Amino acid sequence: MSTIIVTRRALALGLGALAAAAVSGCNSTQTAPLAAAGPAPAPVGYRIASIAVDNAPLAAQSGNPTAQWAADALPGALQQALGAHIVPGDPSGGTLSVVLNSVYLGGGGPADPDRMRGVATLNGRQIPVRAVSVWTPSPSDQALVEQSNQNRVNALAVSFAFLLRRKLGK
Repeated sequence: MSTIIVTRRALALGLGALAAAAVSGCNSTQTAPLAAAGPAPAPVGYRIASIAVDNAPLAAQSGNPTAQWAADALPGALQQALGAHIVPGDPSGGTLSVVLNSVYLGGGGPADPDRMRGVATLNGRQIPVRAVSVWTPSPSDQALVEQSNQNRVNALAVSFAFLLRRKLGK
């Protein structure tokens, strides 16, 4: 009879890697057209014909590659969060414009979480968004610092998108 012993640290590292892989798989490029996967039910409320992300203030604050990672991750996260309201090319739909102002990658844990701030505009309505994501450091993060930071920015983009969805009224 064989016995498998898994330490808490190995379990946490494995689950963290799985979560990072899941989040990084949601990336899409900023210039990618909105995908239409067949006829979607007519959304109730607001309609989004296109998504535009402006990362110039973020580039001035954080520089690259952080600003580029956020600009690459956010359109895909917004498409995932707001999918029912996205109607590509619909003349009655508005453009969702997001200006990313800052990204702060904290020291880790709930005492110093990662934060992303920006302003979304849809049909003249401005919505300030302050997203938070908690990062727990792992030993592999020291070896793969750039990949770890990109995963943290991706997690912030997802948090930002779902918080915006809640503020828009689902």
